[in-house]
Amino acid sequence: MKTTLSVIKADIGSIAGHIKPSEALIESVRECVSVKVGSLITDFYVGSTGDDVAIMFSHRGGCNCEELHQLAWEAFLCGTEKAKEQGLYGAGQDLLSDAFSGNVRGLGPAVAEMEFEERKAEPFLLFAADKTDPGAYNLPLYLSFADPMHCSGLILSPKINKGFKFVILDVEHTEEDREIELNTPEDTYEIAALLRDNERFVVSAIYSRATGERAVSASTTRLHNIAGTYTGKDDPVMLVRCQGDFPATGEILSPYSIGHFVAGFMRGSHTGPLMPVKMGSTISFFDGPPVVSAAGFCVQEGKLTEPVDCFDHPYWDYIREKVSHKAFSMREQGFSGPAMLHYSELEYGGIVDILKKLDDRFSC
Repeated sequence: MKTTLSVIKADIGSIAGHIKPSEALIESVRECVSVKVGSLITDFYVGSTGDDVAIMFSHRGGCNCEELHQLAWEAFLCGTEKAKEQGLYGAGQDLLSDAFSGNVRGLGPAVAEMEFEERKAEPFLLFAADKTDPGAYNLPLYLSFADPMHCSGLILSPKINKGFKFVILDVEHTEEDREIELNTPEDTYEIAALLRDNERFVVSAIYSRATGERAVSASTTRLHNIAGTYTGKDDPVMLVRCQGDFPATGEILSPYSIGHFVAGFMRGSHTGPLMPVKMGSTISFFDGPPVVSAAGFCVQEGKLTEPVDCFDHPYWDYIREKVSHKAFSMREQGFSGPAMLHYSELEYGGIVDILKKLDDRFSC
């Protein structure tokens, strides 16, 4: 029987602004979900990264299971009520509808799901990012699945050197999903040409070409495309299976040592380096920097092990210091040039009103 992993993540309230959800909020979400263990779900995990709460479910219902999505929605509503009781900031911020309509996709929360037959050993990673958007995973995925500089298995392992199929979405095409499938190694340059544009093209899935098995499921929600107004960054989640027919855990983690520049920071309107942080980390400097956590698990017959914090190691302390220097250098530039996102990414912010107001004051 197949196992389904579903991770659903949302900002439903935070202490002191966009810092961290309260323990009471997280516990209310956990309590709501726990009553379904043994019936709807086999196991679950609840955690936070920055000001977002992520719920990961192990179940047998397949992807897009309506009952499962409804459970997540109800859990977030419980958390929202607790946030309101405590006077937390942004209570229910990512819940963009008043009613559940069969699936949380399109209602605000970020979703990543995959269904598979369990291997004898089934290790995987849960990535959760805050103060950035789905394109933040583009470069790490490219380097982990297409570049032997980070994934030595591409030249050392016959299990993975046949390459991978990338499924890439054009997230500016909002009427319906518009996607393309490209293969490594022959389409490597074409994949790079698309993934350089983090705000338009994002990886939604990656498959092994040797086995056809799915390796990656990443959320692709762009909140401003749903709400029609600025609602914060999209704070994506991602599931990555590793080892065996897929890159090793270390090859998946390696690209996060770069601290590559992504969209995010304050009001989701700036550029900053992506900092790999420990699970449960807060947000701080300039409502940032953009952060990502990595929780490692194994699953057997649907039961999850306890998580291991993949970025809780002395090596990553050095990387965090390096990323801090990069963040400070960019923030010294304030609003000027590449320190702030391009106008097209600010179209739902107050700056568009300023420019409209000034337009009539220009003369030829």
